[in-house]
Amino acid sequence: MTKHNLKGCFVAFVAVMTIQFVLPGLLTAAEPVKIVQAQAILTVSESKRLIGQGVKEMPIVKNALANGMVIIGKGTTNAYVAEEITGKKIERAAFVRGRIQPTKGGKKLPDVKAAPDVILERGKVLDLPLAEAVKKLKPGDVVIKGGNALDYKNKLVGVNIGAPDAGTAGATMPYVVARKAYLVIPIGLEKLVAGDLVDLTLRMREPIESLNGLQSMFLLTGEIVTELEAIHVLTGATAFQCSAGGIGGAEGSVWLVFRGTREQVTKALKLVQSIQGEPPYVE
Repeated sequence: MTKHNLKGCFVAFVAVMTIQFVLPGLLTAAEPVKIVQAQAILTVSESKRLIGQGVKEMPIVKNALANGMVIIGKGTTNAYVAEEITGKKIERAAFVRGRIQPTKGGKKLPDVKAAPDVILERGKVLDLPLAEAVKKLKPGDVVIKGGNALDYKNKLVGVNIGAPDAGTAGATMPYVVARKAYLVIPIGLEKLVAGDLVDLTLRMREPIESLNGLQSMFLLTGEIVTELEAIHVLTGATAFQCSAGGIGGAEGSVWLVFRGTREQVTKALKLVQSIQGEPPYVE
């Protein structure tokens, strides 16, 4: 066989292999992934449970639980975070620091002895006051603190401040910032506020006479975890909020839409179905 014929055979062989094996793979890779969607309505307590599960699975939280310190400050959403991380039931009435309840009527929390903040070092609970625990913070450690106002667009959270020393925000934030620890902020979409939170915070701080004890506000930045982030961490699906509110126990609820692959969205649906029916924080 001549050199010319050998070259021709080689070219033909490459062409056949390309058509038979390479092109089908390229065409398959070029096919767009089919995106599907589903919806779910979550009550406030269901959202808190979802957020608690999402925070537990965050890589920075898992790393700090294994190698460093995690501080879970008291709060209603953080009660669910603490339950998910420690695997132990939290006394709801004891794990609040400040509360917003109806001015008239509504269900009240019973008077109980306050529980301490949850302090963990390498996953083990420490009997250590918050003021001492924050002094041990190192880069990469995690402080988990809730909030009262959410500006989702600008990724900001506001905390109501009544104590003259700014409460837990005043006790923890200097160490979080100076030690370069992570601040994780679990907060439900129920706490979305209208307007720019920087502007609202400045207005809350104005020295205007208050007729009924208006509090001030502390502004926080950090790793905000709403229902949307929790869904993504736990399932890989993306989520957005399409509406809110309801009646018959759905007051303050959020209506979410999940999008992703069929596997991701199915996983998200199974997840929310597993938490639906979560009882209210105060029964």
